[in-house]
Amino acid sequence: MGHLFRERLRAGKLLVGTMVTLGYPEVGEIMAGAGFDWLFLDGEHIPMTPAAMQGVMQGAGQEMPCLVRLPLGDEVSIKKALDIGAAGVIVPMVNTAEQAAQVVRWAKYAPQGTRGVGLGRAAGYGQMFQGYLDRANQETAVVVQVEHSQAVDNIADIIQVPGVDGVLIGPYDLSASMGLIGQVAHPDVQDAIGRVTQACLEAQVPLGIFGVTARAVRPYIERGYTLIVAGVDTLLLGAGAREIVEQLR
Repeated sequence: MGHLFRERLRAGKLLVGTMVTLGYPEVGEIMAGAGFDWLFLDGEHIPMTPAAMQGVMQGAGQEMPCLVRLPLGDEVSIKKALDIGAAGVIVPMVNTAEQAAQVVRWAKYAPQGTRGVGLGRAAGYGQMFQGYLDRANQETAVVVQVEHSQAVDNIADIIQVPGVDGVLIGPYDLSASMGLIGQVAHPDVQDAIGRVTQACLEAQVPLGIFGVTARAVRPYIERGYTLIVAGVDTLLLGAGAREIVEQLR
């Protein structure tokens, strides 16, 4: 891992990424060449297998950190994502400090955790085994998603869990949990986001947010958010195609 992603995240550096949903090496290669700081591989809502994610990472190259959003914050999903070479995991629906602590344990090797030891891509298929084991705990990032009203209520405890490197807010699922699905601009939803924002900024825990456009995420950058996900590969592809058609017609 030559990218030092976790170190930069914890230092509060602005890290601009985009969401990858198409499981092809070429997509990783193109997005890495676009100049993003990192790539968000969506394994939660998209049927992208670990093998496809590994291909995207290989296309992106060793210097491009890729974080995998898991389908579930379980031991097997965490282990597979890290073994294929992810710089870290993004875990959905972490609503309590106990959940967060368990995620950290599964993401870290002993003695800090209980991550199983394998010979996957991350360890050079066994060729860089000991070197990877020596540095993995220090370099593997754990980001938890706050996307439920219960998580908002427990945010002070969640961010105190050792090994939680950042918080990514999921505004749409948060709005749904509050009975306001899709109404992310509703004052109650914005108040909940504000509570999380204040708690994380006061504790100096890096904050992240997703937005479809640069315009959507810029206000959050101005508020101190540093882990930014802007755009989706499919939307970027569609927008580029429509622009060409509009220009020619």
